[in-house]
Amino acid sequence: MPDTMNQPVDTTHANDESPNPELSVVLPVYNEEDAVADTVRDIVEQLTSQRMTYEIVLVDDGSVDASAACIENIDNPAVRMVQHPYNIGNGAAVKTGIRQARGNYILLMDADGQHLPSDIPRFLELADRYDMVVGARSNPANSAVHRNIANRLYNRFAAYVCNHSIDDLTSGYRLVRAEVAKSFVYLLPNTFSYPSTLTLAVIRAGYSLTYIPIEVNRRIGRSKINLVVDGTRFFMIILRIGVFFAPLRVFVPLSGALFMTGLLWYIYKQFVLDKGFPPVSSLLMITAAIIFCIGLISEQISYLRYERK
Repeated sequence: MPDTMNQPVDTTHANDESPNPELSVVLPVYNEEDAVADTVRDIVEQLTSQRMTYEIVLVDDGSVDASAACIENIDNPAVRMVQHPYNIGNGAAVKTGIRQARGNYILLMDADGQHLPSDIPRFLELADRYDMVVGARSNPANSAVHRNIANRLYNRFAAYVCNHSIDDLTSGYRLVRAEVAKSFVYLLPNTFSYPSTLTLAVIRAGYSLTYIPIEVNRRIGRSKINLVVDGTRFFMIILRIGVFFAPLRVFVPLSGALFMTGLLWYIYKQFVLDKGFPPVSSLLMITAAIIFCIGLISEQISYLRYERK
């Protein structure tokens, strides 16, 4: 007998024999009993007015409150709930939702009341033109100051890594073509860093991306993001994806900085202090050459991966 104890459990109101919908809305849920029912109701209202086939996939990531009961009480055949046996992470819930989604397009959004369902038609208007449409938050007053500063820094660093303008790296409100989202599921982390990873992966793989300005509400309930832990993780994710997709954008500046440091130290010791060639300069220059070669090899591996695809 196969072991299914740790597999997500699909408890669905929808008919599994129904044809695939045009749109799948994926909402990760973790202790959102105060907001999830109202959020789903507003989403249904918007999608009904669009006259399109849809499903709403709510992934309960091991909630310990009444979130699951709130979802089960939603009387709508288009609503499906998938449950994790325990809390794995926000990104893990999103990945489960993407795997479970049956639509041609996947709309990712939060279940905590931050994202406005009234923006959904604006996303859908651009679905045929772009592989991914991201909602860029335009009202930072509704977010903490330290988070706004951190987001700006992440945006700048990520824009350099992928050589593409990025308006909002960490926004979780986005519409993605299903085949694109599913192709990058293996890259997404199990944490809150999944928007950063998905954005960089889409850009570096050559898919089209655009942003639309959105406003967000203050979330209902307590935030689950830790500034230090998740902030450090965001930075490492950007660095990892940068090395994965554009190695030279990371290795060349590092190599150049080490080489110039060694060269300047040599000039200072040789011509100012007249003490000959310093061993530290040799070490720095050799290290710079090694890092540059690693970058070249990584770049070739990256191209080989694209060719296999």
